[in-house]
Amino acid sequence: MQYTKILSIVFLCSFFAYPAFAQQNTIISGEVLDQNDSSIPGVLIRISPIEKGLVTDENGKFSLSLPANQKYILEFSFMGFKHHTEEISLGSIERKLRIKLEEDQNDLEEFTVLGKSELREIEERAFNVEVVDARKLHHTNLDLGHALDRVSGVRVRESGGVGSRMNFSLNGFSGKQVKFFIDGIPMDDFGSSFQLNNIPINLAERIEVYKGVVPIGLGADALGGAVNIVTKNVQKNYVDVSYSYGSFNTHRTVINTAFVAKSGFTVQLNAFQNYSDNNYWVDVDVADIETGKYYPNQHVRRFHDTYHNETVIAQLGVQGKSYADKLLFGLTAGKNYSEVQTGARLVTVFGQWHRKGTIVMPTFKYQKRDLFVKGLDVIVNANYNFGSEQNIDTVNRRYNWFQQYKEYDVPGGERSYTLYKFKNNNAVFTANAHYNFGKIHTIAISNVYNSFNRVGSDALSPENDRYEEPRKSQKNITGLSYQLNWEEKASVSAFTKIYNQTNYFTMSYNPTGNYGDLAYRNEKENFTYPGFGITGSYFVTGNIQAKASFEKSYRLPEPEELFGDMVNLQGNLDLKPETSYNYNLGLSIWKQLSADHRIDFSANGFYRDAKDFIRPRLNNNQTMQVMDNLYSVTNLGVEGEIRWTYKTIISAGANITYQNLRNNTEFEEGQTIPSIVYRDRVPNMPYLFGNGDVSVMLQDAFGKGNDLNFGYNLLYVHAFYLYWPSLGSEKFDVPQQLSHDVNVTYTTGKKGRLQLIAECRNIFDSKLYDNFSLQKPGRSFSGKIRYFIY
Repeated sequence: MQYTKILSIVFLCSFFAYPAFAQQNTIISGEVLDQNDSSIPGVLIRISPIEKGLVTDENGKFSLSLPANQKYILEFSFMGFKHHTEEISLGSIERKLRIKLEEDQNDLEEFTVLGKSELREIEERAFNVEVVDARKLHHTNLDLGHALDRVSGVRVRESGGVGSRMNFSLNGFSGKQVKFFIDGIPMDDFGSSFQLNNIPINLAERIEVYKGVVPIGLGADALGGAVNIVTKNVQKNYVDVSYSYGSFNTHRTVINTAFVAKSGFTVQLNAFQNYSDNNYWVDVDVADIETGKYYPNQHVRRFHDTYHNETVIAQLGVQGKSYADKLLFGLTAGKNYSEVQTGARLVTVFGQWHRKGTIVMPTFKYQKRDLFVKGLDVIVNANYNFGSEQNIDTVNRRYNWFQQYKEYDVPGGERSYTLYKFKNNNAVFTANAHYNFGKIHTIAISNVYNSFNRVGSDALSPENDRYEEPRKSQKNITGLSYQLNWEEKASVSAFTKIYNQTNYFTMSYNPTGNYGDLAYRNEKENFTYPGFGITGSYFVTGNIQAKASFEKSYRLPEPEELFGDMVNLQGNLDLKPETSYNYNLGLSIWKQLSADHRIDFSANGFYRDAKDFIRPRLNNNQTMQVMDNLYSVTNLGVEGEIRWTYKTIISAGANITYQNLRNNTEFEEGQTIPSIVYRDRVPNMPYLFGNGDVSVMLQDAFGKGNDLNFGYNLLYVHAFYLYWPSLGSEKFDVPQQLSHDVNVTYTTGKKGRLQLIAECRNIFDSKLYDNFSLQKPGRSFSGKIRYFIY
């Protein structure tokens, strides 16, 4: 396999050259297996005292010639397994070994993979991709969103606490410009019950973050990157259960289990629950509801922000058959309840308005390698979401942050007076095929179809025919690529995509020409655009890899952006598709400084030239956000990450990102005078941020086989503008943010593993802000207990 050969080069270059001895040599060979007698490829074998290294091949086997009549110590190490040491006396007769490695579920809090593995193989592809090993975070209380917030180039911004609206930013592109997938399936419109910041990290095995060019297999309209959440590839029976309790009355429960019969029959169940009062403290200006007396900078609790969700994911099928490597039928079912505390800004406060949502989504997954002919791999996925959303605003009150309110006798609501309930009827179908031939050539084709059809009604106004107006959208993205791998030293991939979207909606018009006369007519619009790109990588040496890529990509407006989300996002039917020319240039270095010390370094430069850039702004009355086009935006940025490890005891790393996102629209539509905000930094977008982390693991703590892990994480965000600097904003509106998190994990047990976790986030109670200065939770504590059996 490719990664084992590359790994051999890396480690053989890292160790001193083995001198040629004149004395007689003897062959030592063998195989490395797991506890189920399955071979383990890519295992690192260190041989002392000669300091020589090698790795097992794709069948888990190894062979080496060594001077005879000497004693040697062989150290076997591989991610996810305990280190194994074998002491041998080598005579003149060939020696064969059969080594079994024991699984190690110690979850060190780190993000860069330390040994050659499937994760490192992914990172070494031609694409600019960073891989998060989610298994190393299963002991934390992180959700997927907060785990991603520690990746270089990524900012995850929320409007509040648990379950709040989340905005994901990657190298300056944010929101729907970055696409999300679960096992290669687009997460488009999964509904409010299934979002990144309410899915526990335990659901994932790894997370792939693609910056810039996205593989053709993830065939979607990603403008500047994509995130693929890869769940556990179940091969054996296991149970993984955890429960945590923390500040603000926050409860989280996770159950992951699977049964795999020898026949290949598979049952998999994932269930999780989140609950929080979100009653953390905020600082805000308050006016008395009766007298209007002004009280600046008051320290008050959020009082109407309870959130809870419950979700079950069940899959049933077979794997390892002649007709299918994997054939699974599944159902994702869940619900959520969310109280709405604020509008788009903290000055707007509500006390009764809330939302409900459900997800009922049958799924189908099919995978087969070497279908019909050797080298042809096919993947087909399909799902349909029957879930619903309801907006409940029926109490005509006006609240302030002192929880005072004024109630009015006439029917009404805090914002819109509605019981509107709707279904988005979202369907997703994906199919892709890869054909490998001639060992170095790969042709791939993919197609993603997405259908959206919002249908709803309001019990408070059943005669309102506006709810019968069409709100439909259909997208289809087809891609074709060719990849050439040259002697496992270089790789080049060229691709093209066709983007198509059809939208159905209504537009208002004046049928008579008389003042105030208003009617609506059905409209249909269609977009078809071609995109293309190329990406490549080259190993300068065995442990230095350079990457470069270019693409012209399109991003079609999402239904939520066109039609609104019925809460804090107003629809905009005038949105145009956005396009961008994306350039990336990166360098990665892996260096084994000695037998115990290792350092990993990566740097990436990027440039984005976007047209009709879609960005959020406040609507005219500043109570909601609305997505709008900005004709031209450029972004020149750099990011870097470094990590040092000492044995398996210490891991420390840091990353930093700088992005210069500028308004490049010199003349606004219909204007001949240059815009006053021309070349301004795009507001409400952090431009300098980073993370640091340290973990220390003590083995055999308080007993043999027990481990104690200490973890620390730092988040830094430089101050940034909330509004256009040239429109009177003379200083940064959102201050610098610095947050420190710590956690302690104690792991014990043999056949089963018990973990006890204590965690504190934002230990210095710093004020943290995100979207339009909405304040996030302060210091919080949590405890977690986890038990898992394999």
